[in-house]
Amino acid sequence: MYKIRVILDTKEDVIRTILVDNNLNLEDLHATIAKSFGFGGQEMASFYRTDDEWTQGEEIPLFNMEEVGEGISMQNCILQDTLPEESNKLIYVYDFLKMWTFYVEVLEVSNEKKEDLPQIILTVGEIPSEAPEKEFVAEKLDDGFGDEEDLDDEFGHFDDDFDYNEY
Repeated sequence: MYKIRVILDTKEDVIRTILVDNNLNLEDLHATIAKSFGFGGQEMASFYRTDDEWTQGEEIPLFNMEEVGEGISMQNCILQDTLPEESNKLIYVYDFLKMWTFYVEVLEVSNEKKEDLPQIILTVGEIPSEAPEKEFVAEKLDDGFGDEEDLDDEFGHFDDDFDYNEY
């Protein structure tokens, strides 16, 4: 059995702690999380692998997106294989138009068996009526060309020395 904390990425604390079976696949976890926050579970969603710092990694989509073969999807990812240890984390994004973003963390893994799973054991806060706005800011990458000012300094003198009327 897994005890999982799910935190909605908002200013106010909105948290659900759920108990689920360790043989649950991520598609069922998606439905459980959506239901625990009052969503119908009908929108597209993805989980993303992450490190301890919540850096977003490989996507685990709701459906297999591969044209040929068996690609990764929530249906073929079992919880105990995807999150084998306590403190393992995933980012969960629900409804790509609204971008509801959740932080999913394993609090406890036990061999205990319960009959009535999944089960919400803690509810904190109310979900806001609208998804919080996301600000996507990319790091400024060094493209190897320097700043535009550098180009003007380096090549600006060509305009001064060249007489266009000679040609």
